[in-house]
Amino acid sequence: MSQLRYSKDHEYIRLEGEIGVVGISDHAQAQLGDVVFVELPKIGTQVVQGGEAAVVESVKAASEVYAPASGEIVAVNDALESQPSLINEDATGKGWIFRIKLADARELDALMDEAAYQEFLKTEA
Repeated sequence: MSQLRYSKDHEYIRLEGEIGVVGISDHAQAQLGDVVFVELPKIGTQVVQGGEAAVVESVKAASEVYAPASGEIVAVNDALESQPSLINEDATGKGWIFRIKLADARELDALMDEAAYQEFLKTEA
């Protein structure tokens, strides 16, 4: 789990070579409740760190998914179109939302590691 980095908006990114795998944290999916729809970004879209990249809708609310780093969307999790519940079942695994080719990996330094994210969650309660 230590390879995950988190934003204050509850997105995670896991680096696999030069590609970052992005989704929402387990905490975020629990807060949202049952996910019923995911609006995936288009492949080739350029995103900036902190900019809106996707939308996750649950029975409770719709929530923007922000890019934890700048770069180009190179893949999306098409399985979410028919099975949005994958986010609830395995948020940091099968429930990933998109993959991004990083413009500058140093942006990840601004994100929290697992321990810092857990501490951050305590301040949100």
